[in-house]
Amino acid sequence: MRNIRIAIAGVGNCASSLIQGIEYYKHKPAGQADGFMHWEIGGYRPCDIEVVAAFDIDQRKVGLDVAEAIFQPPNCTTIFCPDIPHCGTVVNMGPVLDGFSSHMMQYEEKVRCVPAAHAEPSKEAVAEILKASGADMLLNYMPVGSEKATAFYAECALMAGIGFINNMPVFIASNPEWGQRFADRNIPLIGDDIKSQLGATIVHRVLTNLFQRRGVKLDRTYQLNTGGNTDFLNMLDRSRLVLKKISKTESVQSQITGEQLPDDDIHIGPSDWVPWQKDNKVCFIRMEGRLFGESPVNIEMRLSVEDSPNSSGVVIDAIRCCKLALDRGQGGVLSSPSAYFMKHPPQQYTDDQAYDMTEAFIAGKRSH
Repeated sequence: MRNIRIAIAGVGNCASSLIQGIEYYKHKPAGQADGFMHWEIGGYRPCDIEVVAAFDIDQRKVGLDVAEAIFQPPNCTTIFCPDIPHCGTVVNMGPVLDGFSSHMMQYEEKVRCVPAAHAEPSKEAVAEILKASGADMLLNYMPVGSEKATAFYAECALMAGIGFINNMPVFIASNPEWGQRFADRNIPLIGDDIKSQLGATIVHRVLTNLFQRRGVKLDRTYQLNTGGNTDFLNMLDRSRLVLKKISKTESVQSQITGEQLPDDDIHIGPSDWVPWQKDNKVCFIRMEGRLFGESPVNIEMRLSVEDSPNSSGVVIDAIRCCKLALDRGQGGVLSSPSAYFMKHPPQQYTDDQAYDMTEAFIAGKRSH
């Protein structure tokens, strides 16, 4: 069984945590490998993943081996595995498109992307790199609001005939037209917008579902998030947040049976960039509801997590599910893994339902 060969678009904090984790768990016995929902999927372990192609636009990363690039600024996530051996995979220049927001030029280079002056590649050039690398799939880690850049890489995956995992809140898997295009080519697709292992959205969803199951009427709720990484700096341009807010809001609303909350009674989204937080994300959730006899109940919760490692274990599961589909000759949207791993899948389920569906998918009991 050969390794799962992945390509990465966007060598930021999330890619850094992912690549560190692949190396870190190579040296951990299975019984001591905390942090995973599944240590093995279809015979594939986390250490069976290798990066064979990568793309970025930052001048401090382009041209470097991936093992070096992941530690370059503005990356600021926790370094839990500093000794990454060179893999021989050099970061290629990608297209800028809308992957860089002009408002970031107001900030110091140490906290923002510095676009390289290299020529930007065409779709055909990127597809050729992907083919030559032997990649099984391409992971999209473009910044929030990068609709054109995400569509570019989705097209490249189709042209190269490889799987696509859309970790960002641009609607590819949840867009029927894109889904059909991947189905027509029999290429697996997982998306959209990765859920963290224990993050704001999954906690908010579970609490909302708990209100439902216990007969508590949810009247209003908010979720506010702050962080100090490039992602939060990028999101200071509120025009880039449209799909992100839709993705997170619909993910929570989907857990309400019957009439959903009016727009005025639900607010979910990033609130500010706090530089000293770096990759630490702090989430504040408030939920107001009514119990038996209309008596009020309020929940106030604060969650603090290192943002990028919080998604990496989930991504590793998504990678292995995508590879299972490739091994089985199965294409199109993988609805079960998408529902469990992503905030904005084509169809929403409760997390318990999505878990059961994904376990069935892994066991080969369902086609999707």
